Amino acid sequence: MTSRSTVAGHGERLVVVVAHPDDETFGCGSLIALASAAGAHVTVICATLGESGERRPDPVTDSWPLGLVREAELCQAGVVLGVDEVIILDYVDSGFSGPAPEGALISAPLALVALDLDARLAAIQPDVVLTLDGSDGHRDHCQLRDAVTEAVARQNRPVRLVHSCLARSLMRQWAAAMRTAGPGREHLTIGDDALGRPDHELIEIDTSVVLATRERAIACHLSQSSPFDGLPPALRHRFLTTDYIVEIAPANPTPVDAAGAANTAGRS
Repeated sequence: MTSRSTVAGHGERLVVVVAHPDDETFGCGSLIALASAAGAHVTVICATLGESGERRPDPVTDSWPLGLVREAELCQAGVVLGVDEVIILDYVDSGFSGPAPEGALISAPLALVALDLDARLAAIQPDVVLTLDGSDGHRDHCQLRDAVTEAVARQNRPVRLVHSCLARSLMRQWAAAMRTAGPGREHLTIGDDALGRPDHELIEIDTSVVLATRERAIACHLSQSSPFDGLPPALRHRFLTTDYIVEIAPANPTPVDAAGAANTAGRS
């Protein structure tokens, strides 16, 4: 395992593409905070409002649509992490499993999602694109990872594609802890050997310097239970002070008629 100091440095444009509000924080918040502190310009593109997520009770927001609550949490966490711009697309949260709702991200043709992202990236002209590698088993994360790969390959300038990863060794410890603290989590159904990425493939980044920032961003997502809730303190500290990435060589894109891209409208 090798190491690195940050995914993007001074003057670089970093685009972080995630599926749901809180992915930017729970998944790669420390990487965002480090890049911002190093002087990178950070844009977060979030594909859905996380409408299918579970919610923790809150008398202030219980009557609000969950998507509205999570959009506000995303923007608040973005300010904490040092994000310069948040763009929210119009896909619907698919949920971890079960029948997908109408408009769900997982139901959108992959090529059309890629074309949507291609246009977004072309407008921003990033130096680095960061997304989750999908090794937690969430189908939206996997769909978006594949669409991001194709979108980056379509760019007319060099762009570094980086996956934020979960170390398999840590995920095995996480799964063991969750079987006691949160046995109902759907992630536990996919098996320990499918959670996370093999450690030898990973590049390690020490993110301990932005731990306080990451904790403040996590606290912004009041409607959600974080994946670190209920972990032994030492294991929680390891998750939040060391991040893992892999740099991906973009694959050759599949030719698609751009006129067929139907879901390119979004909010910014």
